Amino acid sequence: MDLATIIGLAAACGLVLYGMGIDQLNAFIDLPSVYITLGGSFSATIAAFPAARLMNAVGVAKNAIFIKNRSPVAVITQIIEFAEQARREGILALESRALEISDEFMKQGIQLAVDGTEPDLIKEILETEISHMESRHEDGAKIFDFLAAMGPSFGMIGTLVGLVLMLGNMSDVASIGPNMAVALITTLYGSILANIFCLPTVEKLKTYSAKEVMIKELMLEGIMSLQSGDNPRIVAQKLSVFLEPGQRALVVKDKR
Repeated sequence: MDLATIIGLAAACGLVLYGMGIDQLNAFIDLPSVYITLGGSFSATIAAFPAARLMNAVGVAKNAIFIKNRSPVAVITQIIEFAEQARREGILALESRALEISDEFMKQGIQLAVDGTEPDLIKEILETEISHMESRHEDGAKIFDFLAAMGPSFGMIGTLVGLVLMLGNMSDVASIGPNMAVALITTLYGSILANIFCLPTVEKLKTYSAKEVMIKELMLEGIMSLQSGDNPRIVAQKLSVFLEPGQRALVVKDKR
């Protein structure tokens, strides 16, 4: 679970509510504005994307909060262990170890190496897998990116509706206040939808996607080293470049 996401969203909501004034929240509740801004934004998003992708949107949103972060140090340590075993017993010894691997990407790569697949073909297969994974992640983030754009857009539509109603009936003093409320609150709702919920979700998803891609590229480099029979120290040197300097020094030090 990503506590930073939860804390950030809760703090943003709390501070906005505090700024509005808890005892004055009723002034910021307007159903016509909800219909125009939130209803319009979600409806446009539904119209813009296929049903299958929309059904996955909830699962994608959960990834911004409930995420299983794999430690690159742990991955490198595991690959170095494989390299040590392959050096002692031969790469075929990894066939049984591959069955114990939970990550399907690494399992597939090691099985390809054990089967004697050509290095160029292994690299092509795994790079294609990474490319498609990135595309899937981008597709998930695009839904929330689009929704973030629709919020302020429908907020502006609501503002125009409120102004038209207000200016078209200036003789009725009692209607000026409600129409002005629609004009202003729709913009507020659109901004809240975009800036508190959608855009932070998009950025968090992009961050996690970049981390996962890095892990997969690390695995790919390790699998290619296993296939070529590199010394475990060389494997450690190759893979340590994926780490931050402090962590990198620890991994290399362990193999000296």
